[in-house]
Amino acid sequence: MKNMGRKILIIVMLVMSSLFLLAGCSSENAKQASSSDSLQSTLAKIKEKGVLTVGSSNDAPFAYINTKNNKFSGVDADIITEIAKRLGIPKVQMKHIPFENLLMALDNGSVDMVTDAMYIKPERLQKALFTNIWYKEGEAVVVKKDSPIKSKADLKGKVIGGQKGVTFLDTAEKWKKNGEVKDVKIFNSQAELMMAVSTGKIDACITDGIVAGYTIKQNPSLGLWILSPYTPEAAGKIGAAIRFGDKDLLNAVNGELEKMRADGSLKKILQKYGLADDYMVLSADAAKTKNIK
Repeated sequence: MKNMGRKILIIVMLVMSSLFLLAGCSSENAKQASSSDSLQSTLAKIKEKGVLTVGSSNDAPFAYINTKNNKFSGVDADIITEIAKRLGIPKVQMKHIPFENLLMALDNGSVDMVTDAMYIKPERLQKALFTNIWYKEGEAVVVKKDSPIKSKADLKGKVIGGQKGVTFLDTAEKWKKNGEVKDVKIFNSQAELMMAVSTGKIDACITDGIVAGYTIKQNPSLGLWILSPYTPEAAGKIGAAIRFGDKDLLNAVNGELEKMRADGSLKKILQKYGLADDYMVLSADAAKTKNIK
């Protein structure tokens, strides 16, 4: 009887040991699988999924959802869609994020890239990697067609508007500090900004030159006009932002971008949206982000 009890005890102990071993192996396999997933690059994950997710504030004509056909459209949209196609990624989807939050969304992994006519500036290079330059751009001052403002000097004593988070808001604030304008009102979107000028809430606004031209052409009923002559003070260079850890994605995007620059397809996209030759960067050497100071 005692021997029988010992045998049962030994069998129970052996079974429990086996279970512990199996549990350990299972846990180790799970850890290895998890480790393997974390080691997979962002580019590999995007290719596996077949979708590149980009962040934009939905401002035309850069990167926006066209309400007529629900398609991702615009100059930045066309560039990144062509790059994705060349990389074997069939779909690019846009996530609508306020401009001032785009780099935060990139950092927290909500999007793979930011493609929204973002200026490559030293302070932004502290927050993310940037691709080679896509094109150049400068600001414009927009007023009502019947406005007495005919030059920048006429802005003295006037209230102007700027969009939150956009480079040109800094220019507007500088003008206020220097006494070149009376005050600066801040708006959350391009649409609100232009409407504020149209309805007389502000005397003028400072915004992207490309956006201003597009908006006025598409919406003549706004009764707006681009101040001219005017020399842009905040001309900058546009690129796409990518997380610091995703250098493989950066290199892949830059590789296809430079092929597009060389074969003329980049220039064709820029011409489609009416960009003047002055806005184009057609030399691969001049397009390198390291030239930004």
